[in-house]
Amino acid sequence: MPLPSADFDPTESAVPWQILTERNFDVFFATPDGSPGQADERMLLGKGLGIWRPILIAHKNARVAYQKMINDERFRNPIPYRNLKPEDFSGLILPGGHAPGMKEYLESDALQKFVGTFFSTGKPLGAICHGVVLAARSKQPGTGLSILHGKKTTALLKSQELAAWNLTRLWLGDYYRTYPQTVEDEVRSVLKDPGDFFFGPKPVFRDSHKKLKRGHVVVDGNYVSARWPGDAYSFANSFINLF
Repeated sequence: MPLPSADFDPTESAVPWQILTERNFDVFFATPDGSPGQADERMLLGKGLGIWRPILIAHKNARVAYQKMINDERFRNPIPYRNLKPEDFSGLILPGGHAPGMKEYLESDALQKFVGTFFSTGKPLGAICHGVVLAARSKQPGTGLSILHGKKTTALLKSQELAAWNLTRLWLGDYYRTYPQTVEDEVRSVLKDPGDFFFGPKPVFRDSHKKLKRGHVVVDGNYVSARWPGDAYSFANSFINLF
């Protein structure tokens, strides 16, 4: 599970970590320089979210999972991006996040090369929210095409991204807009057919361990994708099913 130095989403990382470790998977982490990452504090604490705090903040179960994850020995000793080798791992999860610190993860040449090479092995790969942007930017070796070219996928919806931005931009500015182009538009631009992007049901309620049907995931071969923290439980379980 590669992460940036800061600003990754706590739910999209910690919920899959918790579910995987409960199923006896060994979860390793990677960061740009091998130092432990730090999640987006606003998602953890709710500071600055105003009246929308109850809706936008990471839910309690995710915050509890995050506190457990950051005490994990492998989280405290991540692998530098440059040392990642596809043969060392049986699966790959790409979490999301929208705050500015995500750019070093989304724009890393070393990480994009690793993701592209890993995907070509046919081993399971999962991407959620902005993690799908990293997948979209990663190329199939020797082709110049995105690894998502010819795949069915979902990602953070334009309606979700713009709604969060419009609700908070008066005091948070572009906090919810990582790039001028929305996640949905960038992902759809690399697909073989824009119709390969699946929106799913309206994302109103978050899923949970007991309410997996609230989540929306798209599975295509060795690849599973999801839209937002509200899909995290369904996403993690679908990823495990790929094994």
